Amino acid sequence: MSTVVEPAIPATTQTTMAATTQATNAIETRGLSLWYGDFQALKDVTIDVRPQMITSLIGPSGCGKTTLLRCFNRINERYGNVTTTGEVTILGKNIFDEDVSLSELRRSVGMVFQRPNPLPVSIYRNVLFGIRTHTRWRTFNRAQRDEMVESALRDVQLWGEVKDRLKSKATRLTLEQQQKLCIARLLPLKPRVILMDEPCSALDAEGTERVETLIGELRRTYTIVIVTHNMAQARRVSDECIFMLLGEIIEHSSTSDLFLNPKEEQTEMYIQGRYG
Repeated sequence: MSTVVEPAIPATTQTTMAATTQATNAIETRGLSLWYGDFQALKDVTIDVRPQMITSLIGPSGCGKTTLLRCFNRINERYGNVTTTGEVTILGKNIFDEDVSLSELRRSVGMVFQRPNPLPVSIYRNVLFGIRTHTRWRTFNRAQRDEMVESALRDVQLWGEVKDRLKSKATRLTLEQQQKLCIARLLPLKPRVILMDEPCSALDAEGTERVETLIGELRRTYTIVIVTHNMAQARRVSDECIFMLLGEIIEHSSTSDLFLNPKEEQTEMYIQGRYG
């Protein structure tokens, strides 16, 4: 086993994820295992995630869903004492290769968290935060920045609600609007994959419905992987589901097959609410 750390890679040798786009699958894992100290959270995970689809990770609390999701942009490594073996290939590139730039990886693989996390600055500056962080900011003129902001906010169905108050603090928005803004913040970077960790857990029923509608619209452009404890949500929004238990993949199939005709007894017990 080898402990994965964030490499200090010179800019001239860093590989952009956008350069490796010939793969059939958006994400592939092969024999992926992960430990937090002595605790093994993932066990020999091998999956394929197809592009421009919504794939849900489901399973009881503590089964490894969020850990697996965070492997896809290597955020797990921020927590320290993490050991990873195996491979994760995204857009045809093993993201653990030494020539992979974490900055480029996280441009291509964006993430939305459980609770909205807008910055305590204006709506306008929130949308452009990723561009300021990951690019040569001054190469974009004001007209280009304005276009990025409008385009991103339109894509998340928020433009009409906020176009007259772009200078207002983002933290004054409703939770639903904040979560949409957090998604909009990713879009100027033109990611290929969007990871969502319980994106509706802080929202009421109406907000959940509208964010789910948005997720369905985004699948036309992006590969989306979503962690959810909500079985009804998984059935509504996802094309495929991956059921996990104790760090292992138990079943991966189309959403309709997994819920209507599960192949594994453990899957059937879970979706029937007999544990978890």
